[in-house]
Amino acid sequence: MTTPTLVTLPSITGLVLAGGKGMRMGGVDKGLQNFNGLPLALQTLMRLQMQVGHTMINANRNLSAYEAFGAPVWPDVLPDYAGPLAGFLTGLERCETPYLVTVPCDTPLFPLDLVERMGAALVREGAQIAMAAAPQTDGQGRVELRTQPVFCLLGVDLLESLVAFTHGGGRKIDAWTAQHKTVVVPFDAPGDDPQAFYNANTLAELHALEQRT
Repeated sequence: MTTPTLVTLPSITGLVLAGGKGMRMGGVDKGLQNFNGLPLALQTLMRLQMQVGHTMINANRNLSAYEAFGAPVWPDVLPDYAGPLAGFLTGLERCETPYLVTVPCDTPLFPLDLVERMGAALVREGAQIAMAAAPQTDGQGRVELRTQPVFCLLGVDLLESLVAFTHGGGRKIDAWTAQHKTVVVPFDAPGDDPQAFYNANTLAELHALEQRT
C-alpha cells in the first residue's frame, strides 16, 4: 500500500458498529437506547458525520429503525454475530472510498478530532492501520494508556487480508491488526476529554454517562 501525503475527509467512509447482541444490556439493541434524547447510534453517527465524507451503519436487528437515521445500513456478512471484526469486514466490502474508519455505537463522546489525528498518524508513520488509545484506570487505581481496537482507520486494500483472516476463524481485532503495520494514536494530551472513550455496556452505565454530560 502506498500511503498518500494526506488522508482527506472525502476519502474516508465512517462506519458505526451497532451489530452486537447487547448481552450486557439484557439483550436490548444497544444502538437504539436513548442518550440525551437521541438513540446512541444516531448520536454516534452525527458526531462521525462531521469528520468524514461518507457514513454507513453496521446493524443486525431493527434495520428499518437504523435506516431512518439516513445512512446506508448493512448487516454482517458473517453469520452468528461474529463480533466487531465482522463489522469491519462488512464495512470494507461496502466501502467506496480509499479509507474506512470504525467507531462503536456505545461511545458517544469520542473526540471530534478523532479521524483527523488518526489520519495524520497513518501518513506520518506510513502505516496501514491507525488505532486509537486512551487512558484508563486499572483495578488498582493506576492510569494506563490502552488501545481502543474498535476505533480504527484502515485502507480498503486490506479487505483481502481480512477475508482470509475471518474465513480462517479469526475474530480478534488485535490478532488481525498485528499482521499489518499499525500506528497507535494516543488521546491523552492536555485538553483531551478523559471520558471520551468511555463505553456504556449496561443501561446503568449509560444513564451514569448521561448524568455527566
